[in-house]
Parts: sequence; C-alpha cells; structure tokens
Amino acid sequence: MAAPEEQPADSPAVASSRSVDIGVSLVLLALAGVLAFDNWRTGMSWDSTGPQAGYFPFYLSVILAGASLYGIVKEFAARRTESEVFVRREQLRRVLQVLGPTLLFCLFMQWLGLYVASFLLIAGFMIWVGRIAVWKSVVTALVFSVAMFVTFDVAFDVIMPKGPLEALLGF
Repeated sequence: MAAPEEQPADSPAVASSRSVDIGVSLVLLALAGVLAFDNWRTGMSWDSTGPQAGYFPFYLSVILAGASLYGIVKEFAARRTESEVFVRREQLRRVLQVLGPTLLFCLFMQWLGLYVASFLLIAGFMIWVGRIAVWKSVVTALVFSVAMFVTFDVAFDVIMPKGPLEALLGF
C-alpha cells in the first residue's frame, strides 16, 4: 500500500458514503438522546402558566431521533454492496484548507479579538488559498476589518469581542 502522500489525488479518502451516512445518523441519534434527557430533566410538560422550558426542545429532539433512526434503517434496508465514494483526497484536502484556519480563527479570537482575528483569517485565506498578491490581501483584510468595526462598534454600538489592539486604541 502506498503512503498517503504517494496516492493520487482522485483516490478515495473515505471510501463509503454509506458508512458516513450511518455514522452521522448515530452521532445525531446520540445528540438527540442527550438533548431529550436534558430537556426532560428541565421540564417538558405543560403547567398552569403554559409550556415548561424544555417542552418544545424535547419534542424537537424526539423528531431528530426519529429522523436519525429513519436514516439508519434506510441505509441498512438498502443492502447495497457497492457504495459511492464519499470524498476523494483532493476534496478532503480542500475542506481541511478551510477547516484548519477557521478553527484557528475561533481560537485566536479569544485573545486577539474579532477584528484582528478576522484580519488574519481574510489575509491568510487570500494569500495561501487564493494565491492573491500579499499587498492586495492585506489591504482587503484591513478594509473589511475596519468596515466591520465601524459598522458594529461605532454605528450600531454592538459589543463585540475585543483584544489588546482595541484596548491599546481606547476601545
């Protein structure tokens, strides 16, 4: 078997869409179970003032569980032996090009604030994924970040996560 970096880009990374469908349905079923239990614990009945806090979320979790069970049963009832490829290596690489920086954006936003993290995300995407000139990327990211700041913090007075740069500038 060839090493992952030696395999062609069109080779399957996850071979079976059936296994992915079943796996996602099982995860959603587990989530529905946790949500149903928590909303049952909170209160999912009707009292003298109307529905309790968990009433609607409980029944939404029951619907989610039913849809998940339907997906599992449907996949097993299909009895397919050959399944189409879920994702190829090149497709997975492109998804991870977006997922990685997005996770870093969420992490950096905690320390740098929304505007600086957005600047880094936009400039980074434009430079490394879009292969756009560095100066164009920096200018675009700067204009977008300043426009977001003016829109949210100045015009609408919405409190957004801020970091050390905004504190240094007095915001």
